[in-house]
Amino acid sequence: VQLQASGGGLVQAGGSLRLSCAASGRAFSSYVMGWFRQAPGKEREFVSAIGRLGGSTRLADSVKGRFATSRDNAKNTMYLLMNSLKPEDTAVYFCAASGSSYWPPPERTYNYWGQGTQVTVSS
Repeated sequence: VQLQASGGGLVQAGGSLRLSCAASGRAFSSYVMGWFRQAPGKEREFVSAIGRLGGSTRLADSVKGRFATSRDNAKNTMYLLMNSLKPEDTAVYFCAASGSSYWPPPERTYNYWGQGTQVTVSS
């Protein structure tokens, strides 16, 4: 499966953005999908995961109450709605796909990655 993330940009603190991850190739609905982010000088970190049918989601503690993830299998697309953005949310955001049967899937099971989209939150 090929993944393409989009929707990043520059936003002021307190603002909102919606990221999209468009998939092509093998059946989108057969994968658990995730969002990860990497800030400059820091390791990549988990942001969110969503189950194959969208009924199960998991969010990192740092984004709970502010971010939400969803997917539209008919459109082969996953979303990350980011509200109340903070400067510490500044990072490159990556979408990824996992075929793992574990929930949530370990990061090492995400075998397919998009190219990343930059999110910059100004204070």
